[in-house]
Amino acid sequence: MLLTERQATESNKGTMLVIDDVGKIYPNGTIAVQHANLNVGEGEFLCFVGPSGCGKSTIFNMIAGLTEPTSGSLSVLGDSPKAARKRNEIAFVFQEHTLLPWSKLIDNVTMPLTLRGVSKKERVAEGERVLELVGLKDYTKVLPRELSGGMKMRVSIARALISRPKLLLMDEPFGALDEITRQTLQDELLNIWEQDKKMSVLFITHNVFESIFLSTRVVVMTPRPGKISDIIDIPSLYPRDDEFRTRPAFGDYVRRVSEVLKH
Repeated sequence: MLLTERQATESNKGTMLVIDDVGKIYPNGTIAVQHANLNVGEGEFLCFVGPSGCGKSTIFNMIAGLTEPTSGSLSVLGDSPKAARKRNEIAFVFQEHTLLPWSKLIDNVTMPLTLRGVSKKERVAEGERVLELVGLKDYTKVLPRELSGGMKMRVSIARALISRPKLLLMDEPFGALDEITRQTLQDELLNIWEQDKKMSVLFITHNVFESIFLSTRVVVMTPRPGKISDIIDIPSLYPRDDEFRTRPAFGDYVRRVSEVLKH
């Protein structure tokens, strides 16, 4: 069986992220994360699963440089997360779309470039580029209130992509969507990811089926204090489609991840 171009080059990936024995204790004494270790290569897609409160979002906030670890260290492309974020190498998509209700889509999407002082001509060109990527090229002048929940999430993804990040963090972005919309966005996200051979995606989900469909590896976390209990390879080929969800191998992966979650 032939490998896709992405898989054929996986062995030559550079290092995107290193998490080295990281722990996080909050001021109230809560141990959110303990002894977390993980290496992520360029072009990988990792899904994080685990019970609520197990530290998934805390790890993402540390990777993004929004909070500091209490112990251990993190590096993104060999530098601190804060430095990588300042260079716009990290982008974050949250569960809520956080769009400005009074601004047209093109203005919502180009906000990161506006804050950096990029010229209007370049902002508009980049805004149209990413809106086309997410299937909203004809909605540049529409206000958020005119959109469905799935379309709003597409806009949030477009806004994250406009800076051409090397590391895309997604904190349960599809959790509030219906199943049909959710599967459609899964397909679209993989299509976007496959176009950029070096962009890595880290994705939080509570849906085991979603984690299997999307990822090259699934990171399973334990209840608080959050630890990485297992990292499960999903070696199936890309592109993935509805047929992949019906294959015996898919069911095997689901059972394996589910079993780890039980312990």
